[in-house]
Amino acid sequence: MSLIIEDFGGRVATVWSELRPTTRGLVERALQASNVSSSQVRAPYDPRADLELSRLLTALDDRALEPGASLGSEKGDQLKHVADTCAAVLQEKTQSAEVFSQLVRRAEQQRDYRRIDVLADALTSRFAPSEICELARSEDVVVRALANEALAQFPTTVLVGLLSDPVDSEIARDALRRQAMEYGSEEARRIVNALDQVDEL
Repeated sequence: MSLIIEDFGGRVATVWSELRPTTRGLVERALQASNVSSSQVRAPYDPRADLELSRLLTALDDRALEPGASLGSEKGDQLKHVADTCAAVLQEKTQSAEVFSQLVRRAEQQRDYRRIDVLADALTSRFAPSEICELARSEDVVVRALANEALAQFPTTVLVGLLSDPVDSEIARDALRRQAMEYGSEEARRIVNALDQVDEL
């Protein structure tokens, strides 16, 4: 494995060498498995692994995009396989809004709309409402749209809980408006009307 990584160039090799053994093991086990799934990647995972794998994925993707990258077709395929595997591990495990955005941008660049759908499904199951609000403020149009759609699916009571947060309140209001207008939620409509009346005072 180390020989393959070194073949991808100095930057990739450096990032790989800086991975903790547990994080490196995550990638190596995933590469050995034919399909990466949550049942196959059971190693310890933490925010540091998120950061490390995100850096590795960036280095691999940047190397693949380098003009005149003289890797040859076989090494190019290997590079793509390692990058896709790294992305798949992150997709299964990440709880970082920043990494989520990176994965969405990557899938969008590759026109992999099925992967975007999978990432969208992971939003509500893996991310706290406040983190999704952070994504709803993203500069990336696709990330923002996915986050806003996810928030509109939350129970109205969860969104009401966000109204007291000075940072997230406006995002929560927008989600409540969507619930009222697009989904016909009577409870959301009552809350939006009450908020509008307070604003008029």
